[in-house]
Amino acid sequence: MLASALALLVLALNVSGLTLSESNRSYKVYALFENIGGLTSRSKVTMSGVKIGQVTAIVLDEDQLMARVEMAIDSDVNYLSLDSSASILTSGLLGEKYIGITTGADEEMLQDGDFIEDTQSALVLEELIGKFLFNEATE
Repeated sequence: MLASALALLVLALNVSGLTLSESNRSYKVYALFENIGGLTSRSKVTMSGVKIGQVTAIVLDEDQLMARVEMAIDSDVNYLSLDSSASILTSGLLGEKYIGITTGADEEMLQDGDFIEDTQSALVLEELIGKFLFNEATE
């Protein structure tokens, strides 16, 4: 019974993204998105499908009126160029949102506190259906 309770705890921690171990060293990177479409704190940040960090905070940028996403990138991932791009993607049938990073060709690398300028907001299914229905109604 104790083993099953421990297994349930480990499963819950894995699903939630929490860990019992110390967090790895990381550096902060920011990106602005027009629509985050359900992205949450602790969502994963990936590159080529491999987790390289996680979202640590999401706030509304009062100057640009866009969502400012703060990401903690693992310190061993020190090869993200300044012209890297960030996209909000959807995983699986449940629609879990995460950020996918694609590197560019710039020789300068992102440092702690830098912004990723090239971003692509989340694809919101309801908006697509609404546009499709509106186009069908006008034809």
